[in-house]
Amino acid sequence: MGNTSTQDIKLLVLDIDGTIAGESNKISNRVIEAVQAVQAKGIQVAIATGRMYCSALHYHAQIGSNLPLIAYQGAWIQDPVSQKIHQHLSVNKEIALKLLNYFEQPQLRQLLSVHFYINDQLYVRELTEETKFYGQRSGITPIPVGDLRSCLNNEPTKILALCQDTEVIDKLLNNLRVQYTPAELYLTKSVATFFEATNPLVNKGAAVRYIAEELLGLQKNNVMTVGDNFNDVEMLEYAGIGVAMGNAPAGVQAQANWVAPDVEQDGVAAAIEKFILNDS
Repeated sequence: MGNTSTQDIKLLVLDIDGTIAGESNKISNRVIEAVQAVQAKGIQVAIATGRMYCSALHYHAQIGSNLPLIAYQGAWIQDPVSQKIHQHLSVNKEIALKLLNYFEQPQLRQLLSVHFYINDQLYVRELTEETKFYGQRSGITPIPVGDLRSCLNNEPTKILALCQDTEVIDKLLNNLRVQYTPAELYLTKSVATFFEATNPLVNKGAAVRYIAEELLGLQKNNVMTVGDNFNDVEMLEYAGIGVAMGNAPAGVQAQANWVAPDVEQDGVAAAIEKFILNDS
C-alpha cells in the first residue's frame, strides 16, 4: 500500500465477474449498499471488465456509476451517457489472421470455441455449447459466420479462445507468449477457461490510469481497485490499494495489498468496509 492512506481514496474501480458478480451473475444487495455508501462519501466508482461494452452496461447502471465504462480489458472505454468513446484500440488484422490460423490447427480446432469481438458484436464460427452458455451469461447473441476470416474487413477489439480444459488454455497462453512479444499483443486469462488477446497497449491498469489521471486529475494513491483474475493484475499493481478476491488464483493474490473474502461472501463489501467506510 506504500504511503496510501484510506482517506486518500477518491476512486474505486471494480471488476465484474468473480468480483461483484458470482455464480448468480448478479450483484448482491450488500455489495450494492456498500457501493452506494462509498458514493455518498463523494468517492467515484467505475467498472473495469473484460466483458463486451454492451454486456457490462447493466452492471455499470446498477452501481450508479457516472464515469466512462472500461470494457474489453480497457480496449474500449465509453461514456454511456454522452456515448463518447474515449478509447478504442483493436487487434491488427494480420495478427488476428495469424491467431485464427493457429487456433484452427487440427489438434486445436475441435477443442476451442473462438470468439471475434468486432464493433461490440460477437462473431463465432459456430454455436458450440460453450458459446451458447457464454452468450446467455453475458446477455448477448453470438453471430455464427462459419469462416471467421469473413469478419476481418474490420479489426477485432478482442479475440477470445474458450475451452473447458484449463490445461489447454494454459498451454495456449504459454505458447503464444513465446511467439508474440508484449509489444505485439496483450495476452491474458480473465477466467481459467478464457484465453484473451487484445492490442498491446491495452490492460486494465492503463485504462484505470486514464480515468484517474486524465479525466479526474487524481494520482494512483487516490485509487482503490478490486479484481479476481490475471487480467486484473495491472490495475491491482497501479492502485494505491489493490485488493484481490478470495477466489482469485494465488498468483493474483500475491500482487494485492489485501485479499478479500470470496465473491460468494460479498468480498467487495468487506473490502469497502475495511478501507473506505472505516473512519477510524
